[in-house]
Amino acid sequence: MSTLPDVDALRQSFPALAQTVYGKPLIYLDNGATTQKPLSVINRLKQYYKAENANIHRGVHYLSQLSTDAFEKARASVAAHINARQKHEIIFTRGTTEAINLIAHSFAQHLNKNAPKVLITAMEHHSNLVPWQQWVLQNGGRLMVAGLKPDGSLNMEHFEALLEEQPDIVAITHVSNVLGTVNPVKAITSIAHARGIPVLVDGAQAIAHMPVDIQDIDCDFYVFSGHKAYGPMGVGVLYGKEVWLDRLPPYQFGGEMVDRVSFDTTTFNELPFKFEAGTPNVGAVLALETALSFIRKTGYEAIAAHEHNLTSYGHQLLSRVEDIEFYGTAPGKEAVISFNIKGIHPYDLGTLLDKMGIAVRTGHHCAQPLMDHLGIPGTVRASMAVYNTLNEMERLAEAVNKAAMMLR
Repeated sequence: MSTLPDVDALRQSFPALAQTVYGKPLIYLDNGATTQKPLSVINRLKQYYKAENANIHRGVHYLSQLSTDAFEKARASVAAHINARQKHEIIFTRGTTEAINLIAHSFAQHLNKNAPKVLITAMEHHSNLVPWQQWVLQNGGRLMVAGLKPDGSLNMEHFEALLEEQPDIVAITHVSNVLGTVNPVKAITSIAHARGIPVLVDGAQAIAHMPVDIQDIDCDFYVFSGHKAYGPMGVGVLYGKEVWLDRLPPYQFGGEMVDRVSFDTTTFNELPFKFEAGTPNVGAVLALETALSFIRKTGYEAIAAHEHNLTSYGHQLLSRVEDIEFYGTAPGKEAVISFNIKGIHPYDLGTLLDKMGIAVRTGHHCAQPLMDHLGIPGTVRASMAVYNTLNEMERLAEAVNKAAMMLR
């Protein structure tokens, strides 16, 4: 049974879940791509545009001051949520992708090195692969890729062997968006730091499912998106240690990130504004604060127990489907089930599931090198959230079995 007090009551605060699709109640299992939003988040966004809308940090009038205070309060709230030492170590971005691009660009400018080396893993999302790949390709460097074990967990022996080659930075996902594997980011950071190597952690798939303590992990950079954690699209967070953010050059120029401008030169603003050029998405930042508050009120322990229960039950039911193959079975994996049915293309299966009212993701999940590693074109991925139910897992298994029989 669910460990949450009342999942049905919780679902009432997510209006999108009340829809029907093709005449059937919606079962939303595409949470790895984006989560639905609770009313508290939707209402916070509406409230900003109804009563607070103004540009921040630039005006003396009442609305500007009101918005500025709310924006900086949200920064402090995000810092507290992940236990950052200082609120100015929190940089607001458009999402995980922009945050990683920011660090990759600024780090490359700072290092200014020929033949750089970056260590990633075979399970990385394109957003934590392509920016680093392009840097090393443009400078005659090398993208080092740590392999995986058959269950989808990281091959730590291979990873540590590559560390001996002294990469310039380690960039690793906290949780795989395809396999659900939870990487030991604290241990990885420790062994990398022992060799003087900085670490970036992609937390896009972690922040909604588990508590993140930046000081405990001790990574140099941590990034995540709002829309995968019950918040709005178009907003994300870059955490960076103050010592790194001080030394890295800006990513973009203009607007808020300047201190003094003349025709001859420009001096840059202090942290965090040095990395926040232009007008930020203020309403989305405030709604992100509300989303993280929703997670805290629900409780990470209850969320984790509920989602692990869903994942285990769903895996158990789906394992009865003939010719099913699962990808990612590492112990302690997060709320993702990726699978294929032998002889059936994942797109065809996903299309039929959609007609039955079930939203899943099909394809390579922005992880094409991982698909190449697995020797498949893609998977069907069911990814769960706090509002999913055991009954939905039963309906998923029934629908997969029915669709498979139709396609054989």
